[in-house]
Amino acid sequence: MAKNRVVQRKPKKKKDKPFIRFNVGMFIFLFLLSFTACFVLYMLAANFNPEFFADEFGASEIITEDSTDSTESMTESSISEVETVPAPDGLTNPVPQSAAMDASYLADCCLITDPTLLQMADFGSFSKDNIFGSADLTTANCTTTKVDSNFGNATVYDIVKNKKPNVVYIMLGNDLGTSTTDDMIASYTTLVNNLHGSLPTMDIYVMQIPPVIYDSDVKSNEKVNDFNNRLLAMCNTIGVHCIDTNTALKNESGALKEEYWSYDTLALSKEAYEAVCGYILTHTA
Repeated sequence: MAKNRVVQRKPKKKKDKPFIRFNVGMFIFLFLLSFTACFVLYMLAANFNPEFFADEFGASEIITEDSTDSTESMTESSISEVETVPAPDGLTNPVPQSAAMDASYLADCCLITDPTLLQMADFGSFSKDNIFGSADLTTANCTTTKVDSNFGNATVYDIVKNKKPNVVYIMLGNDLGTSTTDDMIASYTTLVNNLHGSLPTMDIYVMQIPPVIYDSDVKSNEKVNDFNNRLLAMCNTIGVHCIDTNTALKNESGALKEEYWSYDTLALSKEAYEAVCGYILTHTA
């Protein structure tokens, strides 16, 4: 008897399918949801903490002033903050009162000046040949502007260097209010440094500028005092004399005395020149 054969068929293998199907839309949704949650938490922290942005970014105080206010503030601070520089040993500035010199002392002195003291030869005791300056000479351009002299048309530095006087007085500052104080002091310092370096035995007297009779938007006695303080610091730094001719001409309120101003010429009067000369003669080192 024949045996029945059982034929077993193996089931076909099912193709493997991924357990989780990647869904781009779901990914974008989750990303947006996370971003929104973080943004909301960030804004809540910023609103509830006034110092949040300063802590987060290290930012300094926000300045809301416009550029004009900032400029005015800088100008006011520069006027009120002048570095005090002591005079070196053996030098006293401003030069204190001394025994009066004879007027002939001025005949051998030289004067570098802008328009402030250009008439010194007419009203004072300085020799005309010893006055070096012009209406175009200013503090800011004192190292480059050329003036006429017996040594030809040259800078005041070159003229004094060639003449080699024993004493030179310098009055510069008429451009205060039109030139910046920094530019004026920088040029002034260069001039005095060069003179002091080239002629170390020559006595240099830097004269503080006179007060104004009335304050204006361009020039005020506050600005004059600030500039004079800077001149004093400059002289102490370089090691030259500073003479307080400002005090010699001011009244009780700090302005220029009426008798020292000419309303006809809008410049210092003859009496002012005489007062300056008298102050020089009684304030020598």
